Amino acid sequence: MNYTMLTDFYEITMSNGYLKGGMKDRIAYFDMYFRQAPDGAGFAIMAGVKQLIEYLSQLRFSEDDIEFLRQKQLFCDEFLEYLKTFKFECDVWSIPEGTPIFPNEPIVTVRGPIIQAQFVETMILLTINHQSLIATKSNRIVRAAGGIPVMEFGSRRAQGYDGAIYGARAAYIGGVEGTACTISDQMFGVPALGTMAHSWIQSFTTEYEAFKVYAECYPENCTLLVDTYNVLKSGIPNAIRVFNEVLKPRGIKKCGVRIDSGDITYLSKKARKMLDDAGWTEAQVCVSNSLDEYIIRDILQQGAKIDSFGVGERLITSKSEPVFGGVYKLVAVEDEGSIIPKIKISENVQKITTPYFKKVIRLYSRETGMAIADVLTTYDEVIDDSKPYEIFDPQNTWKRKVVTDFKAVELQVPIFKKGELVYKSPDLEQIREYSASELALIWDEVKRFENPHSYYVDMSQKLWDIRYDLLKSYNV
Repeated sequence: MNYTMLTDFYEITMSNGYLKGGMKDRIAYFDMYFRQAPDGAGFAIMAGVKQLIEYLSQLRFSEDDIEFLRQKQLFCDEFLEYLKTFKFECDVWSIPEGTPIFPNEPIVTVRGPIIQAQFVETMILLTINHQSLIATKSNRIVRAAGGIPVMEFGSRRAQGYDGAIYGARAAYIGGVEGTACTISDQMFGVPALGTMAHSWIQSFTTEYEAFKVYAECYPENCTLLVDTYNVLKSGIPNAIRVFNEVLKPRGIKKCGVRIDSGDITYLSKKARKMLDDAGWTEAQVCVSNSLDEYIIRDILQQGAKIDSFGVGERLITSKSEPVFGGVYKLVAVEDEGSIIPKIKISENVQKITTPYFKKVIRLYSRETGMAIADVLTTYDEVIDDSKPYEIFDPQNTWKRKVVTDFKAVELQVPIFKKGELVYKSPDLEQIREYSASELALIWDEVKRFENPHSYYVDMSQKLWDIRYDLLKSYNV
């Protein structure tokens, strides 16, 4: 599907205005960033870059699109003619998918003709906001599980088709083992997982018969849903009977049960004991039922005996905080080759933007390998990691620290150069592995669920001076 017209209407009215005002070729710089991580977290996870590339690579206006706009009777003929030969010609930089990201640092930067750089705002935000939200939420849930596999089970509760499909992709980046969403396996290779619903059990005369037929159909992948009637009085006993009758004669020990309701801690403990007493010590106990990171953490602390989790609506919708607040702001324009910084000012200090064409540099300790801080610099600055470097809090400037024995790494990579794709997206498995390795370099204190340590996102002195001078110039 061509998503060119998936845009806020004001982006089209502004584009028409830029053209009529003689500004369509003026070079502008826009940053996407977020002000606060969801759920009060200390960080987020970058996701959605592959789909952003697909969108930007296919930008074009069809005859139907142009005729639709013509009928609005708002746009000049010159603008409609411009759309007929529209070609994306911007430079785009992005932080790679899977990278831990922090508030107020540019995660996507666009440079190009203002009429184009403005027009792509909605889809950049939509694509990155959604997948970064789900990747971040899923990672919280995976970390709460402490190494116990988590499966994404939320397709039927997602906000629409794309929410299910791309949500499963983002969840896999965040660390889940697989998804119930079959098409996400077909499209991206996210392993599709699942066995049966309660309707399967109810379709047969008895629970035992339902289990037996299923085990005969899928002896190598036999996980039985045991809570249709009564987990401990019928579900587990019938499962054990079928395991003994169908699997044991074939020498199959790999099997499992799934509990989807009730007191998960209590039922999983009882189910584990019953399976062990019957000799099925290798049988897995899977649980589902409106789980999230806090419930998972609590039931594990209570001693629940669980081998895997299926997490649905609270993951795929990020129910606890379903909005990733990324914004897209103009930060500079060019005038006769010079870069002119631009700033948005607000009485809400958090909404004051950081102007100018910037880079994001992450400082890693050479001794531990761990991330120390991120520094925003102007595009032409270099941090020499062979020398000590002073970082400081851009809000509380007296808080300063000299960093030594560190490695400086630029986070954003070029994606498009004058509209031509110059980046090869890693495959999904590589993104997932990269994300896990980068997260291992973030201190546990930053990854706490409650009151995480604030990771440093600082500015270079040069960038801070540019921002401060602009604020003074507006008498703020």
